[in-house]
Parts: sequence; structure tokens; C-alpha cells
Amino acid sequence: MVYHNFTYPLGHIITARFWHNLHENSLHLTVADTGWGKASWGKLYGQWLCEAAVFVYDYERINYNELIAKVAHYGVTSLCAPPTVYRHLIKEDLSKYDLSKLEQVETAGEPLNPEVFYRFKNMTGLELKEGFGQTENVAIIATFPWMKPKPGSIGKPAATWDIDIVDKNNNSCPPDVEGRLVIRTEKNHLPVGLFCGYYRDEKLTESIWKDGIYDTKDKAYRDEDGYYWFIGRSDDVIKSSGYRIGPFEVESALMTHPAVLECAITGVPDEERGEIVKATIILAKGYKASEELKKELIDHCKKITAPYKHPRLIEFVEVLPKTISGKIRRVEIRENEKTKRQKGKDSLNDTKK
Repeated sequence: MVYHNFTYPLGHIITARFWHNLHENSLHLTVADTGWGKASWGKLYGQWLCEAAVFVYDYERINYNELIAKVAHYGVTSLCAPPTVYRHLIKEDLSKYDLSKLEQVETAGEPLNPEVFYRFKNMTGLELKEGFGQTENVAIIATFPWMKPKPGSIGKPAATWDIDIVDKNNNSCPPDVEGRLVIRTEKNHLPVGLFCGYYRDEKLTESIWKDGIYDTKDKAYRDEDGYYWFIGRSDDVIKSSGYRIGPFEVESALMTHPAVLECAITGVPDEERGEIVKATIILAKGYKASEELKKELIDHCKKITAPYKHPRLIEFVEVLPKTISGKIRRVEIRENEKTKRQKGKDSLNDTKK
């Protein structure tokens, strides 16, 4: 359990005023279940402090056509949703909805595939503004209204936050070098919105926040312009034949193929390579699973990414496991694959017996 002090709501002024770009005439919708910290991010603190109205859309299972229809009908001016929502919306005919009152669209929770950014912009004229934060903090990095978005980048650090990319010795990494995304607090600088720790769990708190550095447990890099690029959670990065492969890059490559509606990249244990890349894919309407399509997707990926990054295993599914916030649960995919492989070994052993 993450616990904050009484200043936490004030930290979300960054989220609402300087990322969502809200004002007293705004009508804002954040797609988030109230069982998730994103509800306080997008339905309560910062939005009300900016005097914006909050639009609430309740659902048991999200209907993407119904969602965008409500945005159009009620004149929502600002929409924030996980990339999953936009991945589905770009597969729909958005021209039949009047989105003229929609001023800004934002996304967070997972990296945004550049293909989704470009297609949504072509369909609506709106540029998706990506942001990054955790339950432990607020919008610490974002594509703010005065910035030109770089598709695939989470933006630049917010004022008052000392964000850095560091190596294993906590030294700052140069541009375009992958490292750990951290918040520096060595100079007794505790920005408003940073959590106090994990409730009744000092050991866990000290494991990620020591020597004045809070480790987000995320991998990223920044470019020469100061934009940050998310690679993945530390435990999601795949290690194959000595290479480190971030799932986001491979997912983005697959998303450029019209057959792919959604996908998740995970590592699968392999005796020769350590791990191999697996793609779990939901197909778009009009496409059917086949061995021929698997080969086509692998070849497509080879043309976009480095040769060693393409998936060597593809599974087509109807749904991907997700959290209530819409994040893909790669850990569940890995566990399911582990279970299937163990059952296969047990079955083989029974046959031998």
C-alpha cells in the first residue's frame, strides 16, 4: 500500500493544469476504474483544483464505440485513456462522431505505439500527449502543451522534479544510453506529490529508495533534446543471446501491420538463447490465425527492427490479460506460458513411463 501526506492533491496540479491543460470551462474524462490510483489522478484532485468539471463513464466491460459516442454527445474537452483505448479507437470509423469540442487527448499507463499516434492524428487532427507517473507520485514526465510531441516518447520532466537516467552505480547516463529511471532526492528535495513510503513495509521502501535516490524500477533513456523514452519494466526486459530487448519496440513494429489489433511481447525461457521473444496477438477484424500469417508477421517485424529482436514464437488469442487500469499483464502471460510448458513436460514424462 502506497501512502501519501496531505500535500499529495497539490502535486496533481501538474497533472491537470500542465498536462491535461484544464481550465474552468473544461469537461474532463479519464478512463479509469476507481480501484486504481489513476482515478485520483484524473477524477479528483488536480481537476477540481483547476475548477474543471469531471465526466464519469461507468461500465462493466468497456465498449469503445459507446465511449467515443459519449465523448462526442456530451462535448468532452479533454480525454485521458490508456493506449489500449486508442488502439481500439483507430480501428473504428471516427468520422461519424462530432469531436469538435475535444481540445486535447492524453495517454498513460503504458507506452504509446507511434503507429497509434499517427493514425489517431490522421483521423481526428489531435496529437496524443503521453505522460508518465506512478501511484507513488504524479505526472513527473509528460508531453506538456507547449512541447512538440515526439511519437513514442513520454516527454520531459516536470518542473520541481529531479529526474535522471542512471547506470548501476547511480551515475547519470549520457544521451541515448539505456539506464534506470530514478527520482533524485539527495539534496533534501522532496517534490510535492512524492509518496512517503509503503505502508508498514520499511524493507520494501528502503529497497527502492536509498541514498537519496528513488528507483522507479523502469528502464528508459533520454535523447539529446531531453525527451525521455520508456523501454519497459525491469522484469519485462528480455535477455536473448546476450542482447537486451525491450518489449515496446517489438510491439510497436508489430502494430504497424494491419492484422494486429493488440499485442504483448514477453520472454520465454530457451536453453540455447536464454530467452526468446514471444508475441501474443489479438487479430484485427477480417484476419484469421494461420501459420502463413505468423510467418508474414515475423518477416514484417524483421524489416523494422534489428534481426535479433523479431518474435520466434507467436500465439493468437481473443483477449489479453489486463489490470483494471487497462495495462497488459505480461507477468500473467509469462506464467501461463510457464504452466503450459510444465504440463507439456509432465505429459512427455508420463508417456515415457
